[in-house]
Amino acid sequence: MASYLETAVEIARESGALLANFFERRIGYELKGDYDLVTEADRASERLVVERLRTHFPSHGIIAEEGGGHESPSEYRWYVDPLDGTTNFAHGYPMFNVTMALERAGEVIAGVIFDPIRQEMFIAERGSGAWLNNRRIHVSKVGKLEEGLVATGFPSRKRHLNVNVHFYHQLAMFTHGVRRGGSAALDLAFVASGRMEAFWEFGLNPWDMAAGLLLVSEAGGRCSDMKGGPATLRGPHVLADNSAVHDQILELFGEIFAGQYRAPIPPLTS
Repeated sequence: MASYLETAVEIARESGALLANFFERRIGYELKGDYDLVTEADRASERLVVERLRTHFPSHGIIAEEGGGHESPSEYRWYVDPLDGTTNFAHGYPMFNVTMALERAGEVIAGVIFDPIRQEMFIAERGSGAWLNNRRIHVSKVGKLEEGLVATGFPSRKRHLNVNVHFYHQLAMFTHGVRRGGSAALDLAFVASGRMEAFWEFGLNPWDMAAGLLLVSEAGGRCSDMKGGPATLRGPHVLADNSAVHDQILELFGEIFAGQYRAPIPPLTS
């Protein structure tokens, strides 16, 4: 396991340096499909990460966001997001990262999230804890939802079709605030390191959350779907928190799913 993580850290640092160079140049972007942004940096980072992984672990499968990976009969599979936070990146907003996670026989066993702007390397190994720049990290001890800081995300477009606005409003009313940073991996890393109490989101991809969910679990947190079922990489939604507020959030989510609102949405006035 040590060799897997050490190699992933090396690759993440190399990819992060590449992303930082592109970021300083303020390159443009194009649309991937009708809505999602993609940049030259996404593709260059993915090529680098996939090439390095294939060199070190030629038998492993790789699933990468931009489609540059490859399947394999091996029980080992890497999930790669070469640039998580592309919209932030494209606009010069300094919250983005490269993230990788290793799955063995269906279980994520190692994960890396690297923020090249802050030079923060988050790593986790199943059963061995979570770390930030060689310092052990833990989730916060906040026990009351109303004293928590939480985070979520929305799709790049078609937000009018995303039900998360209902959850956003209720959590905003009953916490210290909701942050929408634009990078699911970093939001999860911030929960793991005690900077926030919880993160939830609908419709994430496996590469968005594989490393982050392991980080939260290894830092003493709790992960599930938004209805309390098991958290899965291909589930419709996910909740990760410091464990202490988990049941409180699930109770609130249950009310929202049922169409009940503790805080009514205020009427629009001129």
